[in-house]
Amino acid sequence: MHVLILGGTTEARALAGLLHGEVRTTSSLAGRVASPRLPVGEVRIGGFGGVDGLVGWIREHAVDAVIDATHPFAEHISFNAAAAAATAHVPLLALRRPGWVPGEGDDWRSVASLDEAARALDGLGDRVFLTTGRMGLASFAACPQWFLVRSVDAPDTPVPARTELLLDRGPFTLDDEREILVRHRIDVLVTKDSGGAATAPKLTAAREAGIPVVVVRRPPVPEGVRKAATPEEAAAWALR
Repeated sequence: MHVLILGGTTEARALAGLLHGEVRTTSSLAGRVASPRLPVGEVRIGGFGGVDGLVGWIREHAVDAVIDATHPFAEHISFNAAAAAATAHVPLLALRRPGWVPGEGDDWRSVASLDEAARALDGLGDRVFLTTGRMGLASFAACPQWFLVRSVDAPDTPVPARTELLLDRGPFTLDDEREILVRHRIDVLVTKDSGGAATAPKLTAAREAGIPVVVVRRPPVPEGVRKAATPEEAAAWALR
């Protein structure tokens, strides 16, 4: 049996580890990070060339099942995976970590896109901690606020005029996030609803500091695609 894991996430690496030695796995990484953390098993890096390219790869490499364990905001590849799996007649599962839920004391502003997040900053504060990654920073390029932009790699798109870049990779501790908010005098946080524990401490730190958080809602999983919330659930599905 050959399982194609569309990966790049912590959950994808855990899933490859759970399936290692049980079935053949190939983990596909988009190649957007310069030095990605590689999973066990076979690995390929780079795009497929759209739906037709993914269908061709599935057929050429005798893939029996596909697990979409990409980032919750990797909407394009998720919809390509759904179309390709249907065309190639192979089962597809979406592995999605649960999203974050606001708790008592949180001041969250839910928005549908990065463009909407940029507009939501008006009146919230002048010093923004932007943790949405290096993709999509152009949405904030015209904003007058000062930004601390945290990403794994340096951005190659337009950024706000008043920007300080912080290159770092999670997981982050609560003490780390508290220190960042204080040292940079942050008064508003912008994030995507990525879910998971690796980057959640910033939300706790913001709540403690009374800082508003602009949260970009995640796109839906393509209609009709079965979902799993954990690598263990996804591994059990694959082995069945």
